[in-house]
Amino acid sequence: MTNSENNNVLNNAENEDPCVARLDEYAGTLFAKKNRAFGYPINHKSRLVQFYKWLSGSGLNLAMANNAGDPFNIHDGLLNTLVFEREVIEMMGPLYGFDLGDTWGIVTFSGTDGNNHGIYFGTNYIVKKTKQRPVLYVSDAAHYSSMRLANLQNLELKLIPSDIHGCMIPEEFEKALVPDKPALVVFAMGTTFKGGVDDQAAINAILAKHPEIPVYRHVDAALFGGYLPYTRFKDVVYRKVQPFDSIAISGHKFFGIDEPAGVFLTSMEVKNNQIPFEISYLNASMPMINCSRSAMSPLKLWWILKHTTKEDFTEQSEGMLERAQWLKGALDEIGWPAWLEPMSNTVYFKRPVEEIADRYGLAPDHDDRLGGDLSHIVVMQHVTKDRLQVFVDAVKDSIG
Repeated sequence: MTNSENNNVLNNAENEDPCVARLDEYAGTLFAKKNRAFGYPINHKSRLVQFYKWLSGSGLNLAMANNAGDPFNIHDGLLNTLVFEREVIEMMGPLYGFDLGDTWGIVTFSGTDGNNHGIYFGTNYIVKKTKQRPVLYVSDAAHYSSMRLANLQNLELKLIPSDIHGCMIPEEFEKALVPDKPALVVFAMGTTFKGGVDDQAAINAILAKHPEIPVYRHVDAALFGGYLPYTRFKDVVYRKVQPFDSIAISGHKFFGIDEPAGVFLTSMEVKNNQIPFEISYLNASMPMINCSRSAMSPLKLWWILKHTTKEDFTEQSEGMLERAQWLKGALDEIGWPAWLEPMSNTVYFKRPVEEIADRYGLAPDHDDRLGGDLSHIVVMQHVTKDRLQVFVDAVKDSIG
């Protein structure tokens, strides 16, 4: 049987497969929702079409590769994509003020995985330096992963109240400081619902009053860390301006990987002060938490970074911010309460009727200071002005 005949048989078998029919139906449902998926920070404008054509043609999709190991200490005898993972870290590090040669990191499974590494690395670093475990300080508006991870890593947690904009209140941080214990501070660069950005300068000024307190700074920059380096706000995620020790950025949000993924970046100074865990069968130290890690996510992120120019990323970033401003203005015009924080692509507003909220996949929240039930729209690359106009018209029509 020729290859062509074999493919025809396979295709016919697939067409008769009830599993394929069910998957096709489900895929159609997802595609119908995709263009109006406004409530969560996902980039639905894929840059991976050609990647998947390459992948299926290369045969790599039929091999099992595993990035178990350190991308900066590669064991060539194993099937992995560590060389591409290292290139991703070296391409992204300078965006956040890390110097080549003084950068270490991995491609993570998610933003939570990145925060887990930031808190774990920070704790190990502080214990190595001081023989004390730190207190973790984070805003109550920050992503819940930091709170869960404090519990997971058995750290004392100080949850700092946030203001009406979703930002950590510096005065509350100062009141919460424990003077005789090291501090592990998690800065939220874009809080989950309101898009608030913690004031690093104000919090660092408070820490400067207490030079006796050893400090490790981790930045949770999941969504905002993707686009801020391409805007006039880039300094807030640039460690040579606003000092920090590690940062977590999502890959499936601004950058558009089609599965949860992210990047964790830190300095060699921090990496070299971790528990070494020398693993003989990997021929390397294993400072990271995970052993097995995805070999595909680094390839996808590498592909996107190699096929997108700085100018293109800048255009995407500025377009998102401009459309967010437009949406805020359009809601103001119809008299619908709405808010937008500086540096943010997230417009939050009075929650509309459930029919509209369901249609656009709008996440719920509640804040009595702003009148009660809220929703938000995260203006990503696929959220066009035309689609936003349809949403605004629906809200306007719902006003009795």
